Amino acid sequence: MVLVTDGANNAGQIDPITAARLAAEEGVKIYPIGIGSDPDKDALQSVLGLNPSLDLDEPTLKEIASLSGGQYFRARDGDQLEKIRATLDSLEPVAQQPTQARPAQTLYQWPLATALLLSVLLVLRELWPNNALQRLLTVVRSVNWRERVKSLWRSR
Repeated sequence: MVLVTDGANNAGQIDPITAARLAAEEGVKIYPIGIGSDPDKDALQSVLGLNPSLDLDEPTLKEIASLSGGQYFRARDGDQLEKIRATLDSLEPVAQQPTQARPAQTLYQWPLATALLLSVLLVLRELWPNNALQRLLTVVRSVNWRERVKSLWRSR
């Protein structure tokens, strides 16, 4: 377990040391990472007049690491945090399944082409009233289909 903190314990009902002992009993290693610059009392403080790095409780974090079999790290900037991440990857390698990429096959063009063709046919029908399609539809419609339907209903 990686615990990243910039201050002292200020929440929860279980003491951090007790939680570390419980984690150790379950075989969970804790790797605490204290983040933030070094507390500089002479430097300008934040807008609210607070220096969050002053709250970092390094002795407790070191004890949590030793109780659980982990290791304490201190990150003062992003480069150090990246080095810590690389160290953690070597300390606790995670077996990952290889990702299998499946080639994507797009099929949208077939329904799109069909819809486009039908749209063109409908537009042609309206713009060019005496075209071959209109004549074909007129021939098909001229068959007395109503009489056929009536005869089918009568035969029931």
